[in-house]
Amino acid sequence: MSEIALLDGGLGQEINKRATSDKSHPLWSVKVMDDEPQIVIDVHKDFINAGARTISVNSYTITQSRLDRNGHSERYDDFHQMASAMVTQAVAQSDIARDEITIAGCLPPVAASYVAEEALDYQSSYDEYARIIAAQGPYVDLFLVETMSNITETKAAVAALRDNGHKAYIGLTLNDDATNTLRSGERLEQAIDELGAEGVSALSINCCYPEAIDKAMPLLGKSGLRVGGYANGFTSITALRPGQTVDNLTARRDLDPQSYANHIDRWIDDGATIIGGCCEIGPQHIAYLREHLIRQGHSITKLA
Repeated sequence: MSEIALLDGGLGQEINKRATSDKSHPLWSVKVMDDEPQIVIDVHKDFINAGARTISVNSYTITQSRLDRNGHSERYDDFHQMASAMVTQAVAQSDIARDEITIAGCLPPVAASYVAEEALDYQSSYDEYARIIAAQGPYVDLFLVETMSNITETKAAVAALRDNGHKAYIGLTLNDDATNTLRSGERLEQAIDELGAEGVSALSINCCYPEAIDKAMPLLGKSGLRVGGYANGFTSITALRPGQTVDNLTARRDLDPQSYANHIDRWIDDGATIIGGCCEIGPQHIAYLREHLIRQGHSITKLA
């Protein structure tokens, strides 16, 4: 049996779903954090209580590019401090000892999710990532690079982490058609080779269909890297374009906690030891997953 690092689920989407506003904002859960901060703290605590031992900062849309686009350029430092303080507060208010939990900073796609052609050039991406690392570094234990749609932007994040003394835990997002291609069209095999050569500490697939991860995990498992997976529960992401909101997306109705755990079992069989959830995977999924894994003889730990 394996030692499984259990992450939280779809933090931003869970926060957004609990907001009292009936319309989402392009800054997503960061806008909720500004308007209704207790929701953010409560969601962090719910994931901890569900059994997650790695908790992410609510900062997915806090890049300068996104803030500039949405009229909040001057809030960069304020938002990062708020997000870092809230996850720290949630951990302190939980019944779990601080040393049993990893707080993970977030390095997201700089300009837009899923749309590789919107990515900045290497140096501009590197500069944005270095700034995020400086803003969150004092508050977090490590960083997760998540929902990366192309190799160049991912390499910029890896380099910024390495240059600032941090390990690189990478999450790539794939096309949902099970072709083992990044959203950019680049082959997963190429990404594994190039990122493996960069010395990443782990390589996961996140924020795509679990079925796409089913197809990808055998390749990851043969890479010699530490690998993992955390899927989303959207029916499709094709309606989401830069500057639009998740109101354009709908949740699957066939991905209940047990169904999701069935996918997780396959990933673990193929070598995954980092497991969690992305958008539409809530605390109820993580709670079920924790008990399911323990029943199978796995042990649950934090990412380190």
